[in-house]
Amino acid sequence: MSKVPLTVRGAEMMRTELEELKRVKRPAVIQAIAEARAHGDLKENAEYHAAREQQGFIEGRIKELEAKLSNAQIIDPTAVNANGKVIFGCTVDLVDVESDEEMTYQLVGEDEADIKQGRISISSPIARALIGKEEGDIAAVQAPGGVREYEIAEVRYE
Repeated sequence: MSKVPLTVRGAEMMRTELEELKRVKRPAVIQAIAEARAHGDLKENAEYHAAREQQGFIEGRIKELEAKLSNAQIIDPTAVNANGKVIFGCTVDLVDVESDEEMTYQLVGEDEADIKQGRISISSPIARALIGKEEGDIAAVQAPGGVREYEIAEVRYE
């Protein structure tokens, strides 16, 4: 399996979720299963079946997070000397050339992407068009409605 890029913040969020699942949610669902078993007949015990299903989800998510973290390549953009170029993990201020609309995006791994938070996946068309460009450059992005051009106003490594 190839290494998956992840920001320092993204890796920390995954570790926090993993700890929550292992230390809080897993013991709680084990307790719920034990209580449901104490009620007797398991065939018609909805509490037992719901707790077992929840346990399956929790164990699956734990395995998924552990796999992602073990295959992660954690990149800190502040530690990379990029000379003003757009790289993974940086924050980019853009201006739509046509409409003068301003937007800010951070280029992150696929698991961290959240457009509402301004974090876009490194594999998105916008991110691919921006990689390697510098402040003042124009990035042409192939969008469903045609080619959109964005001017790079600022590149920050936070």
